[in-house]
Amino acid sequence: MIEAAAEPSDGIPVPSIATSLPANGDPAGLRKWLSERGVTYGAVYTGEALGNVSGGIRQGALYGGKLEMAVSANLEKLIGWQGLSFFSNAFQIHRTSGPRDQHFMSMITISNIEAFSSTRLSELWFEQKFFDDRFSTRIGQLTTDAEFFISDYSRMFISSDWPTIMGANIPSGGPAYPLATPGVRWKFDANANWSMLVGLYNGDPGNQAFVNRTGTNFRVNDPPLLMGEIQHRTHQEKDSRGLAGIVRLGGWHHFGKFDDLRFDDAGLSLAHPLSSGTARRFRGTRGIYGIIDQQLYRPEGGGPDSGISVFSRISGTPSDRNLVNFFMDGGVVFSGMLPARPDDKFGASFIYAGISDRARALDREAIAFSGIAQPIRAYEMTIELSYQAQIKTGWTMQPLFQYIIHPGGHVPDPVSPSAAIKSGALLGVRSTVAF
Repeated sequence: MIEAAAEPSDGIPVPSIATSLPANGDPAGLRKWLSERGVTYGAVYTGEALGNVSGGIRQGALYGGKLEMAVSANLEKLIGWQGLSFFSNAFQIHRTSGPRDQHFMSMITISNIEAFSSTRLSELWFEQKFFDDRFSTRIGQLTTDAEFFISDYSRMFISSDWPTIMGANIPSGGPAYPLATPGVRWKFDANANWSMLVGLYNGDPGNQAFVNRTGTNFRVNDPPLLMGEIQHRTHQEKDSRGLAGIVRLGGWHHFGKFDDLRFDDAGLSLAHPLSSGTARRFRGTRGIYGIIDQQLYRPEGGGPDSGISVFSRISGTPSDRNLVNFFMDGGVVFSGMLPARPDDKFGASFIYAGISDRARALDREAIAFSGIAQPIRAYEMTIELSYQAQIKTGWTMQPLFQYIIHPGGHVPDPVSPSAAIKSGALLGVRSTVAF
């Protein structure tokens, strides 16, 4: 996803394939002219072919893609308003949700560009900075995953995304790709090492296929989602010789109402023949998380994203009202380790999403009361091996392998409900071009 960042040279984002084109892909000089006045733009096309070669509910291959376009403006340079900036991006998404929905019915993201096929607005916001840029307020249509619950070193993996513990539990997955909602975010940078963020968002962006297909609903009447995070960074400077690291601690509270996953409003199991079928309701849900990005080896002259690095995210939330109550991912990334390919990366990652005790208990009771055998949900896990090769500056090709264990958390196969959907393997390749 294109991020708001410092103004690029001559209006060209870093990296961009434009630097490999005649006249930097700007023969008329329009991009440079706009940049001199504080306006920059960019586009990224991500296309991928993914094939399920075993397991799941069917095999086959699909091609999908996402075109992202973004524009930002330094309004201090453009109109003289000190410390004010603007950013907006939009997507054209086509055929990206097939492997997850049609092949595996998985909870965990298979591809982080997957979404309902549509052309939609994403973010649209203004940001005002104060006190020598140490404090900022961002207001408008926002996504939480632009700034919260992020692991920097996990970004190369196509399965790394908004964590399943949020996507599976918060209404409509929460305000995260491809959905944004009106909100406000405050950030305080105490110094180069410490930062604190707080965000308040409309807590339900609406179903992306039917309710909010174009991203322009601007919903403001749903119960809010509150997020907070503290960050500590070390050795992030390009010329630092120490091992770079970032530790993040955060949490969230959603103020909506959530159903009990096991008991009805009279205290009976929802699987009991005499149950009313109406779940007991709770006010709000919450969770905490911790993230670590740590460089293990930094080559001479290398930056914070070079060498060998590891990452992990871990999170928990109450079992009584959340389908996924434990989440953990992690991995290792090797960057610039091949002398002949200094810009290539390769690595391995895993993602684990644990099904809550209440949901598993309901499965056992459903078997006991009905006498019909069915799988008992437990967890879902994804393993990914990936190699990202830079073809030219701004253009990468990425062959990959994924293995999905217990798709959907070990749920019944639609064709044979007494058996679970089979674990399976997926092969693919992704191409990303930034301009």
